[in-house]
Amino acid sequence: MAGKSNEKKGGRRGRACVVVLGDIGRSPRMQYHALSLANQASLEVDVVAYGGSEPHTALLANPSIHFHIMNGTLSNFQKQWFTASQRLPKILQPIMLLLKPLVQFLMLLWFLCVKIPSPGVFIVQNPPSVPTLVAVKWASWLRNSYFVIDWHNFGYTLLALSLGRNSHFVSLYKWFEKHYGNMADASLCVTKAMQHELAQNWGINATVLYDQPPDIFHPASLEERHKLFCRLNEDLFQPLGVRDCVSNGNSLIASRETLFTTEVGSSIHLKPNRPALVVSSTSWTPDEDFSILLEAAVMYDRRVAAILGEDDSVDEEVMWKEISDGKQYLYPRLLFIITGKGPEKEKYEAKIKRLKLKRVAFRTMWLSADDYPLLLGSADLGVCLHTSSSGLDLPMKVVDMFGCGLPVCAVSYSCIKELVRVDNNGLLFSSSSELADELLLLFKGFPDDCDALKVLKYGALETGSSARWATEWEEHAKPLITEVLSRF
Repeated sequence: MAGKSNEKKGGRRGRACVVVLGDIGRSPRMQYHALSLANQASLEVDVVAYGGSEPHTALLANPSIHFHIMNGTLSNFQKQWFTASQRLPKILQPIMLLLKPLVQFLMLLWFLCVKIPSPGVFIVQNPPSVPTLVAVKWASWLRNSYFVIDWHNFGYTLLALSLGRNSHFVSLYKWFEKHYGNMADASLCVTKAMQHELAQNWGINATVLYDQPPDIFHPASLEERHKLFCRLNEDLFQPLGVRDCVSNGNSLIASRETLFTTEVGSSIHLKPNRPALVVSSTSWTPDEDFSILLEAAVMYDRRVAAILGEDDSVDEEVMWKEISDGKQYLYPRLLFIITGKGPEKEKYEAKIKRLKLKRVAFRTMWLSADDYPLLLGSADLGVCLHTSSSGLDLPMKVVDMFGCGLPVCAVSYSCIKELVRVDNNGLLFSSSSELADELLLLFKGFPDDCDALKVLKYGALETGSSARWATEWEEHAKPLITEVLSRF
């Protein structure tokens, strides 16, 4: 590209920098970029990000990937900044809101221009757009490097969730995002719908790089399931309320037995009276309304009771004892495991504690980067409540679920059908009532006679095996990176 000098070609041509103004452990796509840059493009990779959650062990063990963690964790920085701003008079608090991106900008510049070796290319996650795009563009000027944006969504649409589309701050944010987005030397994006939006309304030519699961996402073997559930036994038997149909007031099961599996001699078996395991992962943010899932759980509980002719007088103790003794019901107990960290977690946990459910239980937890794929590979169904602030991105969690052969019920929105094929690998819903209907449809006769669930599972397995991250990256991202680096 014109304007780039050819000074110091050698080292920079073999080096890339991945930039995330967020918790790197909770940024899987950027972790996969780092791995592919190191393994498939044979580059030295510097990762500049906040700390907090552990990244995949594959990154930590890779000698070509070098982490540069900015001071403190993202959550600590946000808490400290919020505390400091709250101590100020109200008239000065907006100044603190403006100072925060300035401090982040200076911190990023310091790391990108001083702390790391000069790279040939910066690859930055968007959003957040401000101050990230500004800082990385300035760093690319100062270090004579190339500037690539990976568009996951639009930052201004996320900001609009809290401030409203008509806010002047949102308009200013969008201007920065568009202005600096146009300065990129190349762009990647996550959907064809986003590619079209960038081309038509932003003047940006982006290459679609679909999220695909890496090889760590696969259906779990019986041995992997048993070991995982043994590790999670204590969490699974800690109810959010007083007790529920999973904890049932019991202490932990024997070490050779879990809620789902039992080990007899050298053989491991799935329990026929086990609950159905439903998994949902979230960042506990406003763009995922978990009230839909909670309401659907209540509806499932009540509808099953109505179908079986039960009323409030049914003795729960008797029912739970029958289940523990091996009795199977037409509809199973459901255990929802919701993984993730985020600002609205406590609010929803409080709501869960107030629910009175006979056949449904909830657990919230944070899993390591190694255990999370095993959980997906051990589950019976995934639920996705991601709605997209822009309507143009796709939930990566669903991609990971398909990689594990896990069928999905997902909220319907504009471009979700680029990923979820109805009646093939999943179902879509627009309300809690529709989700409850789908749970009844899929789990009737569980675990052996639920034909509708088996059809979707086959489709999910087929989807997950058809494409993997390494293949997608090799075809669409590597040529772009190679072409950019060849300009030196």
